[in-house]
Amino acid sequence: MGSAVVTPKRVGIAVVCLLSLAVCCGLAYWQWERFSEAGGTFQNLGYVFQWPLFGLFPAFMVWRIRRLDARNKARIAQEPVAEPVTPPVTVAPVGSPAHDDEDDEHAAYNRFLAALHARDTR
Repeated sequence: MGSAVVTPKRVGIAVVCLLSLAVCCGLAYWQWERFSEAGGTFQNLGYVFQWPLFGLFPAFMVWRIRRLDARNKARIAQEPVAEPVTPPVTVAPVGSPAHDDEDDEHAAYNRFLAALHARDTR
């Protein structure tokens, strides 16, 4: 599936997964103790089963991400490499500006503003 190289990042991920499992199992034990007491409810018993699942979730996510990554790498390796197609370069003709200091778009906008002003002053 992948290389078994031990890196600090992988060690950190493993430590976080084991730490979350240990903490959540401790919380499950605490809920079991609460359930065993006289005032314990079935809600506490539900938490006994829920906390270990929370503790296993980080390990599941690491496994799932690695599996998806391996699947994507295999899919990319199977795809043929296509030659990149470069589109032909076209150059738009340069229009002469309406005035020396403004372009056609700016001149059209100014005409539009002048028409609005003329309409409002009637």
